[in-house]
Amino acid sequence: MPEETTGIDYVMEAASGPHFSGLRVDGLLSTTSSPRASGAVTPTSFSTLISDPTAHKQPFVIGVSGGTASGKTTVCDMIIQQLHDQRVVLVNQDSFYRGLTPEESKRVHEYNFDHPDAFDTEQLLECVGELKSGKSVHVPIYDFKTHQRSSESFRQVNASDVIILEGILVFHDQRLGANPGHFVALTDSDADVRLARRIRRDTVERGRDINSVLEQYAKFVKPAFEDFVLPSKKYADVIIPRGGDNHVAIDLIVQHIHTKLGQHNLCKIYPNVYVIQSTFQIRGMHTLIRDREISKHDFVFYSDRLIRLVVEHGLGHLPFTEKQVITPTDSVYTGVDFCKKLCGVSIVRSGESMENALRACCKGIKIGKILIHRDGDNGKQLIYEKLPKDISERHVLLLDPVLATGNSANQAIELLIQKGVPESHIIFLNLISAPEGIQCVCKRFPSLKIVTSEIDVALNEEFRVIPGMGEFGDHYFGTDDD
Repeated sequence: MPEETTGIDYVMEAASGPHFSGLRVDGLLSTTSSPRASGAVTPTSFSTLISDPTAHKQPFVIGVSGGTASGKTTVCDMIIQQLHDQRVVLVNQDSFYRGLTPEESKRVHEYNFDHPDAFDTEQLLECVGELKSGKSVHVPIYDFKTHQRSSESFRQVNASDVIILEGILVFHDQRLGANPGHFVALTDSDADVRLARRIRRDTVERGRDINSVLEQYAKFVKPAFEDFVLPSKKYADVIIPRGGDNHVAIDLIVQHIHTKLGQHNLCKIYPNVYVIQSTFQIRGMHTLIRDREISKHDFVFYSDRLIRLVVEHGLGHLPFTEKQVITPTDSVYTGVDFCKKLCGVSIVRSGESMENALRACCKGIKIGKILIHRDGDNGKQLIYEKLPKDISERHVLLLDPVLATGNSANQAIELLIQKGVPESHIIFLNLISAPEGIQCVCKRFPSLKIVTSEIDVALNEEFRVIPGMGEFGDHYFGTDDD
């Protein structure tokens, strides 16, 4: 992992309380085409080769794992309580215990309930898949005293905005733990505390005697924790020490969910808006560039990294043509060929900060410029434009790191359309967007695409993005007051 990631880990841990690990950048490049089409391919059909760019619009899945009695249920309850204004469903892995056979029931004290084989993982995966596709599911009801599922009743769980998946081994199976669309939290409490909680729970709620609880813990629970739960830490986006007592960590998770849901709802309204998949690596870089105390060098460095991700994602929405090549093993590889007729247009001057990333991704690309005078929310005036003569024949990547009111963007887009560029051939790339700006642009130009790395909360009375990052151009080019 690069050295700069360590810096992000440190900032996130120091600022937020919980320990962060497993920061990863994945699922960020999303290209679209169709392997069976000939010629240009529409950007919604290439699901067999490349991931679907609308995948982020599925329900937000939160996984909460950890050792026995580590506070998983408490953490889930607190998250649900704080998300009271959202549709949230909870799916417990415990509901998917396999019912014991008569022979296993006779020797129940020798049965390992903490082993992955004790669960019907395939049914759990099917259940999560149905919920993610917007369907209702029937979750079994398991009786911990009889060790059997109810044959007459079940719990109906309806599709929702947020799915919380809770259990000791939910991420032992990589199809859940390694899923880039899932947010993974792992509770981590002291072993003695967990044992005391388990004794109290099993004796009071499940009718077991203390000797059997201790015997089961030593024989099965502790070894299973070391063999199956601890290795799943590598999938965790957040590790929560002290479980439900760590209010800072829980508040951070809830804030992250609110951000995702805000983006999710806006993307539902405007399907031409794409937000790159958020990871704590990306969130960490946003934390750095939004910090008013960050140095110019670090601001430019982390801004460039984020800009590169946005540009890569934006390129994934261009049309492609099918292409076959012969590999060094004399095999045929069926892939795609990049769009040839492409150019960038930066809105001076902040947009010029995105040009290097575009050049690094597209060798020899032509780049035009548009300068618009800005004065508050009104008085936009075109000052200068220099565009390729054949721009009407090209797909255009419009560059501006901040989408605020949308008025400057609208004027730039209107100019491109006047030059003959089809609206559907314009992709607007930025780092952060205000909801007002997205609404302003999308209502007027519903056929273009907007690609951003985060949607912020709102504009203030001075038409500045909140929380925002201040005057991006001044900070990037070193012309701010400092």
